[in-house]
Amino acid sequence: MKKIITLQVGQCGNQIGHEFWTRLAAEHGIAPDGVLEHPNETIEDRKDIFFYLADDNRYIPRSILFDLEPRVVNKIKGSDYTHFYNPENMLTPEGGGAGNNWGQGYDLGQKYYEDISDIIRREVEVADALEGFILCHSIAGGTGSGTGSLLLERLTDEYKKATTLTYSVFPDLKTTDVVVQPYNSILTMRRLAEHADAVVVLDNQALGQIATNKLNLTENSYAEMNDLVSVVMAATTTTLRFPSYSNNDMVSLLAPLIPTPPCHFLMTGYTPISLSTTRQVVRKTSVIDVMSRLLDSKNIMMSAPVDKGMYISILNVIQGEVDPSEIHSALRQIRENKALRFIPWGPASLQLALSRKSPFIETQNRVSGLMLANHTNITSLFKTNIQSFMQMFKSSTYLHNYENTNCLQNRVKDEFQECLAAVNKVIDEYAAAEKEDFLTLDE
Repeated sequence: MKKIITLQVGQCGNQIGHEFWTRLAAEHGIAPDGVLEHPNETIEDRKDIFFYLADDNRYIPRSILFDLEPRVVNKIKGSDYTHFYNPENMLTPEGGGAGNNWGQGYDLGQKYYEDISDIIRREVEVADALEGFILCHSIAGGTGSGTGSLLLERLTDEYKKATTLTYSVFPDLKTTDVVVQPYNSILTMRRLAEHADAVVVLDNQALGQIATNKLNLTENSYAEMNDLVSVVMAATTTTLRFPSYSNNDMVSLLAPLIPTPPCHFLMTGYTPISLSTTRQVVRKTSVIDVMSRLLDSKNIMMSAPVDKGMYISILNVIQGEVDPSEIHSALRQIRENKALRFIPWGPASLQLALSRKSPFIETQNRVSGLMLANHTNITSLFKTNIQSFMQMFKSSTYLHNYENTNCLQNRVKDEFQECLAAVNKVIDEYAAAEKEDFLTLDE
């Protein structure tokens, strides 16, 4: 079985990445020190995809933690998980961070790339057979956007056969206190468009609405939102780690969702939504109930409205105790839903994958579900970012911050124009995908 290496970059990347790893450890019965909590219990799982077994019989994450500001990584080192990661894979150079500047993050990424590259190379060698990389980052800060962009470029150049999946946090531009986020975002979106094989878009605005409306939190808590993100991240990998009949590797998971490579930005949904810090939502669940709720906009973690545009593809991952007869009935009912609009040039791509639940985590609902979807109106999120970018770019506001970086010196405006063109190209591709002659447009 091929292995997956995770890169956590920047403050946000390390926060959601760490929550992801603590959830994976819990699902596989691995204690915070990497030791199996139930060593005599045999379960059918694939820990080895994300963990390797060290000589002292501890399971170590195939993960690399990088940040230009050490606070988050130091907090992890001082937690119960102080012996969880390989300490050689935790890189936090001294210097004070990237100052929320993509260019500075990119420059410093180049400065330390040899160190990062050595760690990646060592992990690839330990993996024996590499399937791909997962990048956890934010597109709006300095390190996650700038160094994250550099890593995307280098990974796709140096490991051409590997699949690259990102979990990319998009900012809530209405509440941000970082004025240059639109610049950082558009610079990063170009790299996501040109170098990632698939991007799971984590929309901070939608996550905040779910935290308020579904979890009844009086104010947005980053801890709860990161916990929610980790639930989604773990669920997207569950068919890899608890394999069944299909979607057992990254390629078979992603290929049905991305029939045309330029359109590789995915939205997610999850139900029932409940966290360890909030009161459990307990109700009678079934496959049809879960699949119907996954299509409800209140459970979709995307501020882009799905009643506009069309679905290119949907994959529902159902976990729990499921009667096979429920599956056929649920698929038939969902496909008969006239409100569900699919692109006209192919069959309605609504797929369902079954996955076993972890025996080590007790859940109160019989069935839970994740939706991964490719939807043409995800571009409304891109358009919002472009609008914010153009408001600043037209007046050259804060451009001098980027002109002073090595990677953008003497070509700031050209780079931004190229980024704008690259993102607009993705928007145009999604718009074309709504037309019947999409497959013949380039002929």
